[in-house]
Amino acid sequence: MLASVIPETGGPEVITVEEVPDPEAGDDEVRIAVEACAVNHTDVWVRRGHEGEPPIITGIDVAGRIDAVGDGVEDHEVGDRVVVYWNTTSCGDCEFCNHGEPTMCRDYGGLGVKTDGGHAEYIAVEARHVVTLPDHVSFEKAAAVPSNFGTAWRGLMTRADVGPSDDVLVLGASGGVGHGAVQMAAHAGATVYAASSSEEKAEKLRELGADHVIDYTETDIDDAVAEITDRRGVDVIFESVGGETYEQAVKSLARGGRLVTIGATAGDADHAMLPHVFWKQLEIIGATGATMGEFEDMLDAVFAGEITPVIDSVISLDEIPAAQERLSKGEGFGKIIVRP
Repeated sequence: MLASVIPETGGPEVITVEEVPDPEAGDDEVRIAVEACAVNHTDVWVRRGHEGEPPIITGIDVAGRIDAVGDGVEDHEVGDRVVVYWNTTSCGDCEFCNHGEPTMCRDYGGLGVKTDGGHAEYIAVEARHVVTLPDHVSFEKAAAVPSNFGTAWRGLMTRADVGPSDDVLVLGASGGVGHGAVQMAAHAGATVYAASSSEEKAEKLRELGADHVIDYTETDIDDAVAEITDRRGVDVIFESVGGETYEQAVKSLARGGRLVTIGATAGDADHAMLPHVFWKQLEIIGATGATMGEFEDMLDAVFAGEITPVIDSVISLDEIPAAQERLSKGEGFGKIIVRP
């Protein structure tokens, strides 16, 4: 089969498309003919050596059709349309896994990071990690949601417990995670603020449920929030950028506010902002990935049309290096999807 492989760490030029052996379905596994798989920042981090260990086939978010089943598989059959839960390597036996929190397992990871992913024509995974995909949901939309929307769901719904009384600010709102977070906050009944870099993106965010959009290229985020809220601040911030944006986020929180951080695409923050944290009695909440239950809850909302991913573009395996460059530069809106 053809696959996009990172043979070693380096720049986008190290990515190759090559023939590799077809995977076989083990006794408790299914083999999936991949119809769609998203491009993620994690793919970039693996290539740069921050996660995983090359050589590896990238691709976290997989949707496709089952084309082979292992002898021990009873709940799925050849031809089923499915979407895959990506956290396939948690140990299942540590203190965290035993309490239903596999995202805290030392072996957390899985597709495209610790095992070969979905930027390929086929992939084999344990049957317990696949969810049946309804006919009305396209493979492209299904592949756009697993890790990104799963993380947003865990961060907002579980960790921050967002509700109708909350004002929620989403940073990185036009990205794969962010545009899902905007919809989830609106779905929970919150008043939604979003940060954007252009009026074109701002208009799309309003269509997704944002009540207020801040152009961070024209004003500091904390100054804009102070003006809109009469200096009160917002109750919850969903943050995936890091860097200097983190400091503006902390300043934007109301007393007793919660900051959910799920990434640091711009790098670590230079300052912990401790005086703001203790004077305003803030909560800094980390969130990574999703449990299988959170994944299924998120999918229920997607299948019901209550939240929906935006597809930026659909590309081939050969175009993955350029797509990673676009992600690194923060270009586009929504998810880039590969059709192998």
